[in-house]
Amino acid sequence: MHAPTEPRHYLLIGLAMAVSAIFLVVPLVSIFAVAFSRGWEVYLGNIIEPATLHAIWLTVLAALVCVPINTVFGIAVAWAVSRYDFRGRRLLISVIEVPFSVSPIVAGVTYLFLYGTQGLFGPALQAAGIQIMFTVWAIFLVSLFVTAPFVARELIPLMQAQGSEDEEAAISLGASGWQTFRLVTLPNIRWALLYGAVLTNARVMGEFGAVSVVSGNIRGQTNTLPLQVELLFNDFNTVGAFAAASTLAFIALVTLIVKYALELREGT
Repeated sequence: MHAPTEPRHYLLIGLAMAVSAIFLVVPLVSIFAVAFSRGWEVYLGNIIEPATLHAIWLTVLAALVCVPINTVFGIAVAWAVSRYDFRGRRLLISVIEVPFSVSPIVAGVTYLFLYGTQGLFGPALQAAGIQIMFTVWAIFLVSLFVTAPFVARELIPLMQAQGSEDEEAAISLGASGWQTFRLVTLPNIRWALLYGAVLTNARVMGEFGAVSVVSGNIRGQTNTLPLQVELLFNDFNTVGAFAAASTLAFIALVTLIVKYALELREGT
């Protein structure tokens, strides 16, 4: 039973809604307003411009590559940390937090020093005819780095709080490890896993700093959508830049709507 709402509560609710509108809704509306300021024809013309289409495709591809990998990685790390007590456990938890404490630009420079032609592994890679920096592989690498903690951070506290009694009971009844994970563990962590995947997807698609260092910013080849937005803005194509930005915003909104629909379906 909910407590009655007092006048001061209405004030706090109104303040929260006003702040949300100023910092979230207004910028989002302005993106679409500028993007469509010259009509649908100009908007679509900017979207189907080959370099922008390639940036959209590359951004989606990076998400399709990075989200599943870091989802599996997050589950494995959360399982190890929450279900086992081993030497180096605290160190592992600290290592997971590294991408949050390191600037994305610093991460990009680090990868450049490792895999660039003058980097630690650069000469060996060059001798083998392999180029990583300034290709899509570099984008995948830094995107995996900056998004590595999200799923694990969502799962670890939840799995620690839930304990392992359900899994132990399933195993004692003859369930295999895969059956235990699929029928017991996964249903218990599905929403935290979904939140982590959504956060990972959003970060991959919006990452700018690390990608800008390792991609080379090659128009129509290694430009993701955030880089394409900057490129169009520097070209004084404001409407084109906002059109590209609106694509990012649209993808984010669709992701949130899908997540909300799944939550509603679960609640029914």
